[in-house]
Amino acid sequence: MWEYTDKVKDHFLNPRNVGVIEDADGVGEVGSLACGDALTFYFSLDENGKIKDAKFQTFGCASAIASSSALTEMVKGLTLEEAKKITNEDIAEYLGGLPKEKMHCSVMGRDALEKAIACHLGEAEQEVEGEIVCECFGVTDVEIDRVVRENHLSTIEDVTDFVKAGGGCGNCHDRIQEIIDGIRGTVHPKRKKSPALTNLQKIKLIEESIEREINPTLKKDAGRLELVDVDGNRVLVRMGGTCASCVKSPITLKHYVESKLRELVAPEIVVEEVQ
Repeated sequence: MWEYTDKVKDHFLNPRNVGVIEDADGVGEVGSLACGDALTFYFSLDENGKIKDAKFQTFGCASAIASSSALTEMVKGLTLEEAKKITNEDIAEYLGGLPKEKMHCSVMGRDALEKAIACHLGEAEQEVEGEIVCECFGVTDVEIDRVVRENHLSTIEDVTDFVKAGGGCGNCHDRIQEIIDGIRGTVHPKRKKSPALTNLQKIKLIEESIEREINPTLKKDAGRLELVDVDGNRVLVRMGGTCASCVKSPITLKHYVESKLRELVAPEIVVEEVQ
């Protein structure tokens, strides 16, 4: 589905420093299992205040594992002030680059490191700063503002790639565009809402979207998707090929198939797998 560098593959297949540091000097937790990615980052310091060890535990894709593994290697030997300067772009560059759709994994690593340092410094974890913009993934306007500025993003799709915001129902797209426009000094007209589809129109559009947009992508990994039935906004599908036995197929259904159909057909769509 995506092209990975040899270094990403190496850190995915042979991840460094997996595990827990029992008496860690700093611990940072980000993400959630509900969103498909979660990371806990640990570090310990030597007598000179430099990071002597770092470990991680993560639930996520190849890029999440590789980014976490890379980060543990990058921070060793650094002071906390030096470690604070590591950006998500630094993590991606260390790995020889990441697919743009997977840049959120490097952002997750950067955020976990920041939380671990804050933990060591005794800085109490603050309540979520800003206003929640993306309800699907719990992303705030402050987080979106930061990632747009730091990575010079210019589209909603860019924001989704970096922090997942906008990758669910799509109801937050106008607000994300407003944030981008405010930073870049541009103005985009608000999108007009599409007229309601009849049931037959919806089924036809779903079928076309699966064949034109979704299956060509899944086929790159020898997978496929079969439409079984449409019941209102419930889309019942069957996974085939390699997708049928893949342990990550539930994530693919929610974060790719459902997201794509919500974008192309209707934001209310819910995709469910049947055997």
